[in-house]
Amino acid sequence: MTDDLVQRAHWGDLEGQSWAGLVRLSLEAEDEELAARAARPTQDHSADSGTKWRPATGRDIKSREEQEKDTRRFVESRGGRYVHTYEEPDTSAWKRKRVRQPDGTVAYRVIRPVFEGALEDLKRGAAPNGEHLDGLIVYDIDRLTRDNRHLEDAIEVVENFRRPIIDITGTLDLLTDNGRTVARLLVTVANKSSADTARRVRRKHHALQQAGIPTGSVRPFGYKDDKRTLDPKEADAIRKAVERILTGASPRAIVVEWNKRGILTPRGNKWTKETVKLVLRNPRICGHRSKKVREFNPETGTESVHVEPVLDDAGNPVKGQWDALVSVADWEAVTAAIGSRPEPGDAYNARKYLGTGTLRCDKNGCGSRLRAMKAPASRNKPAGFFYYTCPDKGTGYGCGGVRISGPDTDEAIKMLVITKYEEEARDREAMAVPEEWDGEEELARIKEDIADWTEQREQRLVSKERFFAFLAKAETTERRLVRERNEWRRRTLLAQGKPVDLEREWEGLDFVEKRAYVEKALLAVLVGPAVRLGGPVWDRLTPVYRDED
Repeated sequence: MTDDLVQRAHWGDLEGQSWAGLVRLSLEAEDEELAARAARPTQDHSADSGTKWRPATGRDIKSREEQEKDTRRFVESRGGRYVHTYEEPDTSAWKRKRVRQPDGTVAYRVIRPVFEGALEDLKRGAAPNGEHLDGLIVYDIDRLTRDNRHLEDAIEVVENFRRPIIDITGTLDLLTDNGRTVARLLVTVANKSSADTARRVRRKHHALQQAGIPTGSVRPFGYKDDKRTLDPKEADAIRKAVERILTGASPRAIVVEWNKRGILTPRGNKWTKETVKLVLRNPRICGHRSKKVREFNPETGTESVHVEPVLDDAGNPVKGQWDALVSVADWEAVTAAIGSRPEPGDAYNARKYLGTGTLRCDKNGCGSRLRAMKAPASRNKPAGFFYYTCPDKGTGYGCGGVRISGPDTDEAIKMLVITKYEEEARDREAMAVPEEWDGEEELARIKEDIADWTEQREQRLVSKERFFAFLAKAETTERRLVRERNEWRRRTLLAQGKPVDLEREWEGLDFVEKRAYVEKALLAVLVGPAVRLGGPVWDRLTPVYRDED
């Protein structure tokens, strides 16, 4: 009898060998179609009953337990020992994801760490539980892989390391040259099948988008479980949040308010600045059907996700099958105020002092950020007293030439911010706001011109040179008019007498909310060296306001 494990597996002789099974609970595209066709909750499994209902998916066709039972029975019936199970829960053997490679470049690969770990263990001949490992068994070739690159990795283990990989249905044969050729063909066919299914799913979602039909497993904030009917409490919270943002409040203020009121996200979590922004940025709140868009930046190798309106064939936003919470103009204005795209996370949660990140050393143009430092006990200061100081030269981050009282400086920063808001309020009172914006007709005309030129270009009635020359100018004008309309809308709301009374509200604000107002009003506060001991901090501070940037 030969000692070649591959040859013995080809003969069906597993006597005395140790085998592991690889079971995969598929999360392929076809599962979405199965879920879409699944029956709705029955009376026995309703949402109100004690049994949690979920739609049927591909995993129900051959569950993990069944795969493990079948592979174990197969090995043991041929004299082998079943020593371990590699389990891949909710893993796609086809869908690629963006990854950064060791050389720093970005590529798209099927991510299956359990599968890759199983192949490495098989090469070494040792399972994770310490048992000796001779071979790997799967239910069928579809459970092993749908990706040609992963198939070649498996073939390498069989051919070069002489470790067998088999299945129990007879669809997989990596033990012979002919079998490996057939396996390559089968995986290619399976790959195409997944691609075809994914294309059908994309077409289905495109059709749902164009019809304005809501989708998704989690209800959107502001609406009930049918994703169409307004939730009165949440809808009112969104409307008031939009108004507050347009009258000077920050997203942080909304976070603090909603969390204090016990308003939770649809998943039952507390709010953060980014989750609030996600709600306010979503075109759904103004009645438009929205979609997620992924953008890859080749320079940074990062991918960002944002939400934008779905457009119909004429380039107009698709109306969703639900009631709008705010007007389109208000949604555009609030989006302009908070930004239409996600931005890098801030460090508000890391701040413990109001001036951290805003105060900078002004001695000899140093410009370093000041750091907070608790007063030593030898100075006999009150409990909790601290200073803002410029880091020492030895740290490489400053000159060490500035130190200022922390509590007094924080009070000064508070007054700078409040004064800034009061000045803006006086300017608004003296500002005459027209009842209607006079650029509406021009904006509508520009949009019509863009649509007409786009249609002519599609019909090849104008050259691409003329088209893009026009488009560049027209889109610049369109963006300018949209900004002017948003500013008019914001000024209109402010003129209605509902701006934030920051002086009255300040003491009741959460710390992170105070920090948000500081960041919104001030680019920096320059701190000069002390002229005389015990002098007022005001004489040493030079504010740089945000609108002076």
